[in-house]
Amino acid sequence: MPRSAFARMFDRRLPTWLLAPTGVLLVGLFLFPLLWSLGLSFYRYSVLRARDPKLIWGGNYGSLLGDPDIWTRFGTTGAFVLGAVGLQFVLGFGLALLLHQEFRGRKVVLSLLLAPMMMAPVAVGAFFKFIYDPTFGVLGFFTQTLFGFEVSWLERPFPAMVAVILADTWMWSPFVMLLVLSGLLAVPKHLLEMAQIDRAGRWLTFRNVVLPQIKPLLMLAVLLRTMEAFKLFDTIWVMTQGGPGTATETLSVALYRLGFQYFKTGKASALAYLMLIVVIVLSNFYLRLAMRDVNVAREEAS
Repeated sequence: MPRSAFARMFDRRLPTWLLAPTGVLLVGLFLFPLLWSLGLSFYRYSVLRARDPKLIWGGNYGSLLGDPDIWTRFGTTGAFVLGAVGLQFVLGFGLALLLHQEFRGRKVVLSLLLAPMMMAPVAVGAFFKFIYDPTFGVLGFFTQTLFGFEVSWLERPFPAMVAVILADTWMWSPFVMLLVLSGLLAVPKHLLEMAQIDRAGRWLTFRNVVLPQIKPLLMLAVLLRTMEAFKLFDTIWVMTQGGPGTATETLSVALYRLGFQYFKTGKASALAYLMLIVVIVLSNFYLRLAMRDVNVAREEAS
């Protein structure tokens, strides 16, 4: 074989050879644990017991889907996701509209608002747990001083859920704000100028010009935050450990209890895949909505 032909073949294969170790590492780190846990979900297995795993096929899934407590955890998770993501969307969108305007100290305010999302969720949970403390917390001090009574945020079911939602909202509203703000800054100026020439008001300009341009980013923000909120564990565990009772016990907390307190490894794996299925369904739903808007925009442009 001529040297030039060999050199050309070497050049074509070199990227593949260089990427092969990384590909093998990724398969080992991500694909193998996924397949292993999927296999465990079809077995009755506990890491504490010396007995061999027993194949029960879909027994774990049937047991979970027939358990009323698991459906209660689904409801708790849904309430948390709706409350947290909805509040984050409203606050993040409002902050983005405010920061879209030029004012003195805008960069400083933006930096301060982005600080919460840089913190670890465990630190946020501990931080808010001290804030909500009825005796030593800052919030308890203000309610006692202003209204003459203490609020036991983490000792009652409904206030505990509100407290967890507010903690997650404080941390992740800046993320939504950042995505929306990037969309607002990317709106073509000539479209705004055309709307101004047509003497469209602020509301009409926003609805007909700005909103269609930033809608994909709004959908992306809702999708990412829904996925993260659905599997949130650390903040809730630090603040309430799923309490009081089971008021804030989401699916992630229930999964932790099954796997690391009750050591039902096979059943915990099955619950993890049920959560994965729900996340995939929600993601496909959001993506279908986004693609429908894109197709409508293309039809209108054509």
